[in-house]
Amino acid sequence: MPELTERVADAVRLGAEELFGRQREDGAFGDDPPSSVLGTAGAITALHFADPSGSARLIGDGSRWLRSAQLPDGGWGGVVGAGSEPVATSVATAALQIVDAQDSAEAIAAGRARLEQFGGIAAVTDPAVLLLCKTFLMLAGFLKPSDLRRLPLEIVLADKVRRQRISFRTTPFVALALAQSVTDPAKGLRGLTARLARGKALGLLREVYEHEGRTGDFSEDPWPAALVCLSLARAGLAPDMAAASAGYLRRSVRPDGSWDAVSNLDLTRSGFAATGLIAAGYAGDPRLERTREFFHRCQQRAEFTVLACPPGGWSFSGPRGWPVTLESAEIIAALAGLPGAHSDPVLRTGLEWLRGRQDSRGSWSLWVRDTKLANDGPCPSITSQGITALLDAGDPADGPEVSKAVSWLLTQQRPDGTFDNLWYRDYTTGTAAVLAALGRAGRGSDPVAGAVADKARQWLLDTQRPDGSWGDGADSDSSVEETAWALHALLEADADPASEPVRRAVDWLVAAQQPSGGWQPSRICAYIRHHMYYPNGAITRGLALRALGLYQSRVQNAAAASTSTSQEPGR
Repeated sequence: MPELTERVADAVRLGAEELFGRQREDGAFGDDPPSSVLGTAGAITALHFADPSGSARLIGDGSRWLRSAQLPDGGWGGVVGAGSEPVATSVATAALQIVDAQDSAEAIAAGRARLEQFGGIAAVTDPAVLLLCKTFLMLAGFLKPSDLRRLPLEIVLADKVRRQRISFRTTPFVALALAQSVTDPAKGLRGLTARLARGKALGLLREVYEHEGRTGDFSEDPWPAALVCLSLARAGLAPDMAAASAGYLRRSVRPDGSWDAVSNLDLTRSGFAATGLIAAGYAGDPRLERTREFFHRCQQRAEFTVLACPPGGWSFSGPRGWPVTLESAEIIAALAGLPGAHSDPVLRTGLEWLRGRQDSRGSWSLWVRDTKLANDGPCPSITSQGITALLDAGDPADGPEVSKAVSWLLTQQRPDGTFDNLWYRDYTTGTAAVLAALGRAGRGSDPVAGAVADKARQWLLDTQRPDGSWGDGADSDSSVEETAWALHALLEADADPASEPVRRAVDWLVAAQQPSGGWQPSRICAYIRHHMYYPNGAITRGLALRALGLYQSRVQNAAAASTSTSQEPGR
């Protein structure tokens, strides 16, 4: 083992310095996100409706970029590097037809042919995303308005129902429903209720607009911002918000004419980077003090009324973003691991926020408590993050929140031993997250929890590849993220660091490190579950350091235990 442990120590030092090299002066960690086909197609379509003359150059550049990003099979992937899939293919094909039909005729024909090969637009499995795709195809003239399901704008009149049913999709849903109510109004009672709901719907969009500082970015994501922009422009409503969104899209374009999937993931990246560095032994590094200050500045100070979310949490972007459980739990875990955590008032406030966001069933969802939207929650992986954050901050394993969360997790295992992860690629990530949380919660003596953990552990061991790595199914490439998640989980579940599965995983992770010290990210972060995934390099690096750091700790503990045993009298 000495040779492997030395290689791990070198990898951790090199990886930590490479990651610190991506830290900005404000304490946040940066990355190089890929261009997004969906964001680009949405942006040029929105600008075509909201500002066709003033944004003509950007529309033209975006059209050319979309044509250059078309794959040989005629389709598009969600982000650069991904294979073709129906959501991006339908939206990109429609966008080119809307803004540049003449110069894009060949690309449009190839895109339509590829969509048919998928089985048509019905290949989009998410009903809400299907509606968005159909809207673009309707605007392109490929569908009639009557082919679209009528959106129930009146849902905005019942706030609790609206939050639970459409959750984080409130802004694009409301904007599209508003546009539909104006451009293709319903008749009779349905039309009357839609007209009555219009003022409330505009008020919801304005609440978000004001919360974000009137930037028009609508979660700092070009895709939903584009949906709001084009909907308001088509309907002739709220010209100030439409203009602000168009302005955001103009500001956020990349030099090559494309747009990102999400423009600002500063808190996502920084949370995972910090927890990885802390696990690797850098908690006392003064450079992380800047990151702590960044987390302090970005804690939400005001209620996010649209989702009835109190202050105290964090968004994925900055202090005016949308508060979200996933990033909040990761940041709480990071703050809990830094020196002086016991006297950190921001951490205390964050912990109270996290406890208050727990679902009544014991789980945690991403945006809304007790949501009924499948893509919001409840989520086994986010629930595991919640457990880990509370334990890191000193909550007892038998405390009410942790106990309730563990009890819920025990009901969520799939027959094969796996667990879902709504916001990362299934199933290695979800299974590993739950196994690690159960290990941290120390439920090995509980026969039910022990059986669940054993089944999850065995699935991970059975799916480890001969080279020591993990991936998504037999046909996918191995990934640093899934390998790091699985290794970390096995170690948290008390795997012997000298065991063959652990050594093979560690060896693979060390060998996968690039000469610069970083690791190659894979598309494991879900943007549209089952359809569009994107990479996040800070998550990749943070997970690798966390796993290797825990391995180092377990090796040191084993060595110390061995030394102690050998020194006992009579030995």
